[in-house]
Amino acid sequence: MNLPKIILSLLFIFLTQAEILQQKENQELAAQNEILFKHLKQTHNLTDEQIIKIKAIFTQSSYISQGNPIITKHPVTEEKCKAMLQENYISYENPRFEKICGNKYMAPLYDPETKVEEEASVCIDQFEFPNIPCSYPVVWVRANEAVILCEILGKRMCDAHEWEGACNGNLLEPDYQFDLATEKDPNTAIKLMRQFHDKKWGKNKKWGYGNKYRKGACATGSYKNEKCQGGDWSRCGSNTYPSGYFPKCKSALEVYDMHGNAAEHMNLPLAESQMSSKGSKQLGYTEMKGSWFVFDTYYAHEDWCRWRAPFWHGSKVMDKNSHHNYHLGFRCCKTINPQKKEQGGGFPALYQLLPYFFTRCRQN
Repeated sequence: MNLPKIILSLLFIFLTQAEILQQKENQELAAQNEILFKHLKQTHNLTDEQIIKIKAIFTQSSYISQGNPIITKHPVTEEKCKAMLQENYISYENPRFEKICGNKYMAPLYDPETKVEEEASVCIDQFEFPNIPCSYPVVWVRANEAVILCEILGKRMCDAHEWEGACNGNLLEPDYQFDLATEKDPNTAIKLMRQFHDKKWGKNKKWGYGNKYRKGACATGSYKNEKCQGGDWSRCGSNTYPSGYFPKCKSALEVYDMHGNAAEHMNLPLAESQMSSKGSKQLGYTEMKGSWFVFDTYYAHEDWCRWRAPFWHGSKVMDKNSHHNYHLGFRCCKTINPQKKEQGGGFPALYQLLPYFFTRCRQN
């Protein structure tokens, strides 16, 4: 028996199989992304130039996608999602929001106690990127890549308080307590600001859909792959649901999937000069919002709307090595000019509501 030859033969077989598997993964990932690019262009009416720029970000990453196609097992297909919406007469089309925000599937953010929709100065994606109903969220994206992708679409990364307002159903004035960050290192500053914030809002916890966490209300009933430990690309499938598959998983401002599916990159400023909502390009530090697709069986951390997480995997937002993983995505915000109030206090005429009034009733 020639043991060295046997070992070499086995090694050759192993390497050949690994190469074949890698080629298959690359081919399936490329095909999956091409379908995504097509849907992005059609749904959001993007130009060829925008698609080229988006493709470049995906190509540079080698990971950004809707999950590793070899091991990801979605609990619900996109086709089943579309059929469910049709069977229940649910449509996410909203001409009123589209007029205000200038884009499909965005919702105006404001405080309903003091303003009406037309007075909003910011909108947020109603779904996680690609912001398309019945599409799977894009994951494995770094914070700086999310910033660039939002900018390509004419949008921007949301500040933490904007995401929280969208989830809680009322956008309030920022309350970052920047004085607590003065002359502090980022870790200490973020800890002090978070403690102040969570103590203030922890007395009145709220989820997008109500005042208590509810199993089954959102995209939180999926599972982790058996061998998934530590977030490895080759072992951890992004076993997400299609966006919008849980129509009642929404806030009072009609923003969906803020609990479950994928956690989301947001900007946490430590000074006013780092606020995306103030036009900053410098931006602040990473803040991961929401929860992800296994929370019904693995409640890893708090996920009420205004909760701010510890500085997990923290970095500057624009750090090229900012964190990414299989259950972390993003959604975008957009600064807009408030519209003038319509005669009669800014409330819409009845005829403007009729086209989608029936649909909204069926969803609630």
